[in-house]
Amino acid sequence: MPYQPESESSHAHELAQHANAWPFAEARSLVQHLGGKVPEKGYVLFETGYGPSGLPHIGTFGEVARTSMVRHAFELLTGMPTRLFAFSDDMDGLRKVPDNIPNKDMVSQHLGKPLTNIPDPFGTHESFAHHNNARLCAFLDEFGFQYEFKSATQEYKAGRLDETLLKVLQHHEKVLEIILPTLGEERRATYSPFLPVCAKTGRVLQVPVVETKPQDGAIVYRDEDGSLVETPVTGGHCKLQWKADWAGRWTALNVDYEMSGKDLIDSVRLSSRICRALGGTPPLNLTYELFLDEKGEKISKSKGNGLSMEEWLRYATPESLSLFMFQKPKTAKRLFFDVIPKTVDEYLSHLGGFAGQEEKDQINNPVWHIHGGQPPAPEGEGLSFNILLNLASVCHSDDKAVLWHFITRYRPDATPENSPILDKLVGYAINYYADFVKPNKSYRAPTDQERAALDDLKGALAAMDPATEAEAIQTEVYEVGKRHGFDNLRDWFKACYEVLLGQDQGPRMGSFIALYGIDETQALIKRALAGEDLSA
Repeated sequence: MPYQPESESSHAHELAQHANAWPFAEARSLVQHLGGKVPEKGYVLFETGYGPSGLPHIGTFGEVARTSMVRHAFELLTGMPTRLFAFSDDMDGLRKVPDNIPNKDMVSQHLGKPLTNIPDPFGTHESFAHHNNARLCAFLDEFGFQYEFKSATQEYKAGRLDETLLKVLQHHEKVLEIILPTLGEERRATYSPFLPVCAKTGRVLQVPVVETKPQDGAIVYRDEDGSLVETPVTGGHCKLQWKADWAGRWTALNVDYEMSGKDLIDSVRLSSRICRALGGTPPLNLTYELFLDEKGEKISKSKGNGLSMEEWLRYATPESLSLFMFQKPKTAKRLFFDVIPKTVDEYLSHLGGFAGQEEKDQINNPVWHIHGGQPPAPEGEGLSFNILLNLASVCHSDDKAVLWHFITRYRPDATPENSPILDKLVGYAINYYADFVKPNKSYRAPTDQERAALDDLKGALAAMDPATEAEAIQTEVYEVGKRHGFDNLRDWFKACYEVLLGQDQGPRMGSFIALYGIDETQALIKRALAGEDLSA
């Protein structure tokens, strides 16, 4: 009998049935995958994987964020109990030293060992894996994700994978039949799904298995020195190779849903076949596109290219990062610094429009998914991140109080205390301006046409009441451009940005002038027309 949700209202359930946001589409697919029933284990298990050979990667955060969005949509749709495991493959042997860590020489002496047996190059934790796992968990905790952390080393050593390891041993030939055709000739000659952990060196070995002993739960392998060694496959004495390991985890934990990158399509297919060979059911999988750096190259943990989580959070809100992850997961996207301002403003736009939407539209709004159905009230109406960036730019200040002087005049009811989101945005704008805008500023002198138009704009502003609304100012800026023969008004606005702000892009001028001040803008234009250095 299909599961009947108890904790959610029938109205919410009905809304979820017809929601078209991609997490709901995934949730409905998962219901079908489960046959509409709660699994025998008593809950629906979502999983995300993490390879801690490099520092926690922003893509890993994206996987947890997106999976959490599907999980929440699924809970609203069905009312079924769920769990989310964040699983760290920290028993893997380290194959190469990452580029972006300290003490590389020290780490290089431990190549081949499980990551949990390599000293922490940062000197803060008991191992390299513990350091990176802690970094990941601290970040996920900061976001408020509801998850359970799982360590491969702990799972293997505690015996929680033993039953599945024995199944792999029993079906050793079947697993080989699946994997061997995908390998090169040399690799086929030595491949085994089991990687023994050497008792002498502590290294995870890729060595030939010369005999399997299912009745004894053991294998015999040829060690690197040529000797034959018998070892149990259970209790952490062996781990599984990558594709078999993924399949083994799915089987042992009975995972129901896991997403993965486009580069792992073949791995998903092979691991699914192995999972079925072991008597398990592969999870429903979503394949997402990969993030690209500024050069259009795939982001890599070891290279450290693209953006880290910490870097994004120096310049923008956590919620904006969640929005970036929410948007079009099946489309490849550049993940670099220049996407941040646009993403922040898109988040603010979605948040600002949420309260005015009907319920059927609210659950398709990205902020519903970002905030688990309860987005906060918006702050600082009309104050986009782009405008705050340009305010920091024209003020040449890294002092939040300077920017707040203008903000409180524009929004008298707003203070850093009662508008914490806006206050954080001010700090982010200052950081972004200092690191990316200020070094690239390049003012230019106006052309004769632009000089006449700017002088006209100065005069038009002088005739305005200081309290004139942004929209009325914007209309007047348009009219000035038209009066001075700018066939394409984009050229007029571009001139304003380049002459007054020293950049080729900028904010909606009416909103910026209303925030910065009509009198202050007149003074800025006067200085520009006089040829003064506006960068000082």
